[in-house]
Order: sequence, then C-alpha cells, then structure tokens
Amino acid sequence: MNWLLVIAGAVVGAPLRYLADRAVQARHDSVFPWGTFMVNVTGSLILGLLTGAFTAGAAGPHLQLLVGTGFCGALTTYSTFSYETLRLSEAGSGLYAAANVVGSVVSGLAAAFAGVSIAATLWS
Repeated sequence: MNWLLVIAGAVVGAPLRYLADRAVQARHDSVFPWGTFMVNVTGSLILGLLTGAFTAGAAGPHLQLLVGTGFCGALTTYSTFSYETLRLSEAGSGLYAAANVVGSVVSGLAAAFAGVSIAATLWS
C-alpha cells in the first residue's frame, strides 16, 4: 500500500516539475536555471510545511509518503540542479554556477525552515 502512495504523488509531481520548469524558464531570457531553482525551493517549502504538520500531529505517515516522498521527491530534482550547474561552469558562466549552488542551498533551507515555522504557527 505504501508504494502506491509514493507512486500516486510522483505521478502528479513529475509532470508538474517539467511543466513548471518550462513555464518559468520561458519567461526568463537568461542562462540561469530559474525553473529548476523555483521547483526545488517550492518543494523545500512544501516539505517543510509537511514536516511541521507531522510534528504537530496534523499529518500522518500516509500523507508523508504521498506528499513528501512521492510528490516532493518527483517535483524537486537534485540531478538536474547538478547537471545545470555543471553546464554553466563548462560554458564559462562560473558566476552563475556559483550563484546557483549558493542560492539553491540557502533558499531551499530557508524555505524548509519557513515551512516548518508556518506549520508550527498553524497547528500549535
């Protein structure tokens, strides 16, 4: 049963990642991978909210599997982040590559912490 929840979440998260990435990137005339950046930060926020809700007792393990592992796991993408950073570096855009690494890590962590904080406020 658990694996079905993960699959169900991924069935929604994977195409949403692709569509969101393409929609965001199409609006920016830049080599910076804004689409991947956006889906990763959004996924971090959602996962933070879910973690905070779980900690507060407002979400159960099935929701964690569906939304956390399935949806967020398919929505976010470390491999694409790594590939795009490597591609920027190889193309001589070292500043963009460094900004992608620092910005993604800092923004992702900030979004996750914000999600936990919001959830704690909502369910405490």
